[in-house]
Amino acid sequence: MCILNRPFGGPLMNDVTLILASASPRRRELLSMTGLPFTVDAPDVDETCTLSPREAVLELSRRKALAAAALHPGCVVLAADTLVSVDDTALGKPRDEEDAFRMLRSLSGRWHQVYTGVTVVDAQGHVLSEADGTDVHFEDMTDADIRRYIATREPMDKAGAYAVQGIAGLWIDQLRGSHTNVIGLPMTLTRRLLARCGLM
Repeated sequence: MCILNRPFGGPLMNDVTLILASASPRRRELLSMTGLPFTVDAPDVDETCTLSPREAVLELSRRKALAAAALHPGCVVLAADTLVSVDDTALGKPRDEEDAFRMLRSLSGRWHQVYTGVTVVDAQGHVLSEADGTDVHFEDMTDADIRRYIATREPMDKAGAYAVQGIAGLWIDQLRGSHTNVIGLPMTLTRRLLARCGLM
């Protein structure tokens, strides 16, 4: 049985602890909305993947979840991976400012997709994985707009070089699908998967 600290409240069903296999503060904030106590442990995994963006986020979330589950037998583990996709090409986190500029220029004035794969490994080791997709539209950004945005440093650790909940919201005029998916954890999908593990 997996027993860890429970900083957010009482025991989970059958004293099973929930592990979030992500170091993302945004995912921590979103998962806390469930009211479930959880502990963060994000083991390093190989994130090299040549699959299509939707398949890649499923594969990478599975790798993260299984790596954490191996360290915490008897726990429920939740992992996620998010990619921005334009013309079916994945945009990860920018390597530097010029890479961020290239990404944002490719998103300006058009629709793109954001995919998040969510994997839950239950206390018995069963793996549940699903992906969510959201369409996002940017208004036109001038080169000066992009340079000023990059200068804020917000884009530098974000998939696709932007944060929908941040300064980039000045240019995002339409969104079709889950808003929390674009932030990094689609909450409706997450609730559904955790419910299948008996946690909600």
